[in-house]
Amino acid sequence: QVQLQESGPGLVKPSQTLSLTCTVSGDSITMSYYAWSWIRQPPGKGLEWMGVMSKDGSAYYSPFLKSRTSIFRDTSKNQLSLQLSSVTPEDTAVYYCARDIGTVVAIFDAWGQGTQVTVSS
Repeated sequence: QVQLQESGPGLVKPSQTLSLTCTVSGDSITMSYYAWSWIRQPPGKGLEWMGVMSKDGSAYYSPFLKSRTSIFRDTSKNQLSLQLSSVTPEDTAVYYCARDIGTVVAIFDAWGQGTQVTVSS
């Protein structure tokens, strides 16, 4: 059974870079057929897809966040990482990593529990 666990600082100051890690167990981020996404949910709002890393290591980003977002992986640790630069209070959200088993459309079949990130001075 695949499990995902997000980790990272709960508080980030404005203008800094947010860095989160997703540790995957029960599946391989390199050998799996599937892709791996970061998704967030600001307070009182819906889910927002941020980006995805495919099996071959290619990363694709939401056009709304592309200029500030980087997704990369550590294959030795089976971890996926997210960096979001120049954060503002509007980036306050619960951040999730999820496995995407979809081919034409995204289908997230496994999620981490989420990690709360607050952007505040």
